[in-house]
Amino acid sequence: MPAFRSRHLCSVAAALVLTVAAPATAATATAASDASTAAALREVLFVGNNWEGTADVVKSGGDFAKVGRINVIPDKAARMAEINADPIKWIYFQAIRNGVGEGHDQFVDDMYTTPDGASVVVSRPSFADVVSIDLATGNINWRFPVSGYRSDHMAVSPDGKRVAVSASISNTVHVLDIVTGKQLGSFKTGDKPHENIFTRDGKYIYNMAIGDVNTSLDAPWQDFTKGDRRITVVDATTYQQVKVIDMRQRLDAIGLKDYSDAVRPAVFSPDESKLYFQVSFFNGFFEYDLASDRITRTKTLPKNPATSDDRTTFVNDSRHHGLSMSPDGSKLCVAGTMDDYATIVDRGTLQEGPLVTASKPYWATVSGDGKDCVISESGADQITAIDFATGQKVLSVPVGDHPQRVRLGHVAANWTGTGS
Repeated sequence: MPAFRSRHLCSVAAALVLTVAAPATAATATAASDASTAAALREVLFVGNNWEGTADVVKSGGDFAKVGRINVIPDKAARMAEINADPIKWIYFQAIRNGVGEGHDQFVDDMYTTPDGASVVVSRPSFADVVSIDLATGNINWRFPVSGYRSDHMAVSPDGKRVAVSASISNTVHVLDIVTGKQLGSFKTGDKPHENIFTRDGKYIYNMAIGDVNTSLDAPWQDFTKGDRRITVVDATTYQQVKVIDMRQRLDAIGLKDYSDAVRPAVFSPDESKLYFQVSFFNGFFEYDLASDRITRTKTLPKNPATSDDRTTFVNDSRHHGLSMSPDGSKLCVAGTMDDYATIVDRGTLQEGPLVTASKPYWATVSGDGKDCVISESGADQITAIDFATGQKVLSVPVGDHPQRVRLGHVAANWTGTGS
């Protein structure tokens, strides 16, 4: 469904009246205060080092130099004591470690900063929670335990005030106030909710449920065992379901009955008329037209000859996992996770550019200046920038153990980290 952009004319008109009625000195002081606040913040990239429990913070463009680091599990001792005292929590903790964690604990999945740049909000799968960490002190402001036993991907609303987090075991998305951690609402999804996306006007939330990805029942004929995989669209104010999109029907309609319908990373076109998405096991992506409710194009990307076609060897069923789009909508950046490369694809022609060698790239985002695609190389513990214009690698920057999600955020201009 297209997002409808409201101009909020009544609010704007009211604001103009108040501005005119207010004393000039007060208006000047407010403007100066706003300018001072904006000037005091610095745009950065947060890189979540999932297995290490840290986040590296780097410049949002240019040389992507390191700014600082934070420890996202300062309460590890308390959380582990809690888990060890509860047999059920302990079982799930171990299951996460030995399943989706590939033998490692998952300490940071996703993160977003508050609008004032004072805190970063982090989802921590192994601890089944979301926490807000004060960027000045490294202390926890608040903690929200999700329903079930594992937290996952998040999304922040366009105004930066709400954060939606997937609780993958309870098939629930919680929507929280980003400053207080108070739950504003929640909604049910398909099996194993994963990616969340707010539409640009903030009216709707799209949730992608990917089903069971850590079983070995990966053959096409066993697809039914993966569970209820679908896109759930909800009203972002009432949290009531508006629509369900089952890609199984859309894939079958174009003859792709053996393809998985588990929608992984996805990205809207700038006008939100198209949705581009990856699915489990597939080296490529699809274009979905929201108005006609059908898949309009399929892009198959090259396979790495060194990558086994045995689906049970793919990490959590994802052959390709990571997708972003240049700000002008002309290019897509694709992380070919199991094929060990990333590439820039022309959105008009779907022609890929050079295959940039990368070690298990797990995510793709856009630099602050919009010039580069930034991928996390989870197999090499680094992030790599790729020029959208040329498709060529710009540089790589070392980070911590097993980087996954990379998100734009803000910190105080003089911030240098809170330790490792």
